[in-house]
Amino acid sequence: MSYENVKPRSPWKASKKDRLINASIFLATLVFSFVFVLISPLSGKLGYFVTFFVTYALANAALSFKRYSVKAAKDSAIQVLIVCGSLLAVLPIASIVFTVISKGYKGIQPHIFVEDMSLATATDPISNGGLLHAITGTLTMVAIAMVLSVPLGILTALYLTEIRGRFSRPIRFLVQAMSGVPSVVAGLFILSAVIYPITKANSGFMGSLALTILMIPTVARTSEEVLKLIPEDLREAGTALGGTQWRTVAMIVVPAARSGLITAVILGVARIIGETAPLLLVTGGGDKVNPNPFDGAMGSLPYYIWKSFGSGSEDGITRAWAGLLVLLVIIIILFSLARLLSSRKVSR
Repeated sequence: MSYENVKPRSPWKASKKDRLINASIFLATLVFSFVFVLISPLSGKLGYFVTFFVTYALANAALSFKRYSVKAAKDSAIQVLIVCGSLLAVLPIASIVFTVISKGYKGIQPHIFVEDMSLATATDPISNGGLLHAITGTLTMVAIAMVLSVPLGILTALYLTEIRGRFSRPIRFLVQAMSGVPSVVAGLFILSAVIYPITKANSGFMGSLALTILMIPTVARTSEEVLKLIPEDLREAGTALGGTQWRTVAMIVVPAARSGLITAVILGVARIIGETAPLLLVTGGGDKVNPNPFDGAMGSLPYYIWKSFGSGSEDGITRAWAGLLVLLVIIIILFSLARLLSSRKVSR
């Protein structure tokens, strides 16, 4: 007997017969779910979803029990449950992205990226005005907030993980408490502590201060967890070679945690880039491009979206969805840059 034409096959790889049976079960379960929802009190997408996955899990478990054993049936049911949980986590995100894209693309026109709303209102046709002032205002305030909060957040995390001084417990408690503070409280704090007694005027810098209050806890807590993952052997090796504690931290610990620290920064940016409540109180919501964050009202994408939705007109709502789409694209770009900067190739 010749074995030359025998092709090796992985034992875990499904055969054509298995794939055909799985596809048949999937289609039969889909049809059964549709019919069952029609004749039962269940209705809507949730009814289809629950019926389909319960039936599919039972069908797969029964098939595995018949072909293999009880353990195989349990394994099959758990696999379906894991897939169901994954879809439950992904479907809302996919639904939000699809809704924003489907409604926002109608308001995306080339002129909106080079014009502001200084000569237009939210109820004007979409051909008038744009959101240049909102984009520049958001990027400016987020950039200033990053400059202020990232060093403070990372230094706080280093104190909690490396120094571990007598104030570690109250600082950790304060950081955790600040994580749960509503965003409007940060705006009210800047309004009452800075604007009313000192500046007497709204500005983009005041918005950056409010966003900094919200960003510091996220950066600090995430950075702390990342630094805890660095093995103690690296610290001990640096000390054994004659390095001081801070030289070891600066030359060994921080570079080793670089990708995690970048992720912490991006999570902090994601926390603040869509905040509306504090910006409504302290920025003034200008309708024209303001290059000076320390003087005059400054617009932002959240303020632009809120104002456009509040107009109630069809054109205003179209503007709001367009602003949401632009904000979503900016967030995706930031996350992509974070992944690129934290990749191993770039680190090397």
